[in-house]
Amino acid sequence: MQTADAMVELGLRDAGYLYVNIDDGWLMPERDTNGNLIEAREKFPDGMRYITDYIHSKGLKAGTYLGCGFKTWNGDAGSLGHEYEDARQVADWGFDYIKYDRHPMSDDPPRDTVAEYIKMGLAIRDCGRDILYNMCEHGTTKPWNWAAGVGQT
Repeated sequence: MQTADAMVELGLRDAGYLYVNIDDGWLMPERDTNGNLIEAREKFPDGMRYITDYIHSKGLKAGTYLGCGFKTWNGDAGSLGHEYEDARQVADWGFDYIKYDRHPMSDDPPRDTVAEYIKMGLAIRDCGRDILYNMCEHGTTKPWNWAAGVGQT
């Protein structure tokens, strides 16, 4: 919320900077009993919907982070295998942007990165909200060869 306030006060919104993004570390390490993501309430006691509503009230857009893996880099619940549920939940919270960050782990089974990013892209497309899709893949599978066909046009 302080970032949103500062962006407005410093004139950054009026200069075209519109997104306030919350990166990794806003989730809990495990999902709830229904398989849903859980907000880290000790960091965001009023929840994500409160945060996105506040950001939107400033004329800005809210962005967040999801991990393309079983865990995020921070060790929180990843979205692999939960793409549709997570995209809908993030949409319900009011986010306008998702950074989807690939996090391979040493004990992962074989993975198809392109298929994983396609699945999240389809989930975002079908979530009922216009969300900008940021694919953060770290260059490990040469995304310059395939990402343009997977992301939004």
